[in-house]
Amino acid sequence: MTKPLKIVVAGPIPRDTISTYENDIIMRYGCVTHPVIALSKLLDSEGTVTPVSNIHKKDREGIATEFKDFKNIDLAGINSKEDRGTVILLDFKDQNNREEKQLACMNPIRPKHIKKHLDADAFVFVPITDFEISLSTLKYIKKHSKGIIIFDAHGATTAMDVKGHRHRKFWVDQDEWLPYIDVLKMNLEESQCMSFANEYEHEIPSIYDDNATGHLDDLAKYVLKKGVSFFYVTMDSRGCILYQLENGKLKKDWIASIKVAKVVDTTGCGDSFAGGLAYGFAKYNDPVKAGQFANILGARRTQGKDWDVFKTAQETEEIRISNYGL
Repeated sequence: MTKPLKIVVAGPIPRDTISTYENDIIMRYGCVTHPVIALSKLLDSEGTVTPVSNIHKKDREGIATEFKDFKNIDLAGINSKEDRGTVILLDFKDQNNREEKQLACMNPIRPKHIKKHLDADAFVFVPITDFEISLSTLKYIKKHSKGIIIFDAHGATTAMDVKGHRHRKFWVDQDEWLPYIDVLKMNLEESQCMSFANEYEHEIPSIYDDNATGHLDDLAKYVLKKGVSFFYVTMDSRGCILYQLENGKLKKDWIASIKVAKVVDTTGCGDSFAGGLAYGFAKYNDPVKAGQFANILGARRTQGKDWDVFKTAQETEEIRISNYGL
C-alpha cells in the first residue's frame, strides 16, 4: 500500500483586505491558505496538508472555518499561544501591481513549530516579509527530515518599515540560506533583488523592468552552485523558467503559461504556484511536471474570488495534458 503523502505549508495566514484593480473589495485569510486549499483538493484521499503558522487568537475560529470543508487539512500546526498574527491591506493599482501595508506581524516560524511535522514529504515556505521564517528552521529540517524544502523568495526580498509600509529589499544574506533550500522560486522582480551582490556581466536596472532578463542565467548558475537543486523564475503571464545543473552544466527549460480569458484577482498566485511545485515533487519527483502544476495553480488562482477556482487531481491533470501533453 502506498504511503499517504504529507505536505507542510509554512508562513503567515494574514487577515487580508484586498481592493482589486476593478475596485472590488475582498476580505479573506490569505497567503498559506491558497496553496493549502489547492493541495487539499489535489491530494484528496491520497494525503494530508498541514498549514504551519502563528496567528492571533481571535483569528483561530475564522481560519478553522475557512478550512472546515477540506477534511484532509490537519490544523495541528496552527499556533495562537503567543497571540501574534498577520494583518495586511492590499490595494491593486492594476492587474499585477499593488501597494501593501502590514498592520500586524506574526512571530517567526522556528524549529519548535515544525518539529512535529518532520515526516512530511515536502515543506513549502511562503513568507511575505523577511522576518517570518527563521533560518534555524530550514537547518533543522535539513538535519532531521528527508522532505524536500521549497522556498518562495518573496519574503526574503520584502521588508517592512515602522509605519507598516512594505518595500522591496536586496536579499543580502542569501548565501546563508541557499545551502538549505532544495527548490527556490521567485518572480522576475525578486530575481533583480538577488543580483546586486554578484559581479554579473549584465547590468541590473535600478527599478523593476519586466524586460530585464539578461541576468537570469548568471543568477541561476550562482544559486545552483550554492546548493539549490532546482530554480524557478516566474514571468507573470508568460510562464516560468526552470534551471538545474546536469553534469555541471546549466540546463534551462521554458514552461509556458496556462492562458486564461480574464484575470479576476492575482492575490495568492505566487503562493499557489509554490503549492503546485510541492505537488509535482511530492507525487512525481519531476521538476518539469512540478513547474507545469505550478503554472496551473497560479493561473487557476486568478479565475475567481473563492476556492472553486482550484480543481481535483483528475481535473487538474486534464488541464495539464491539454496544455503540455503527456
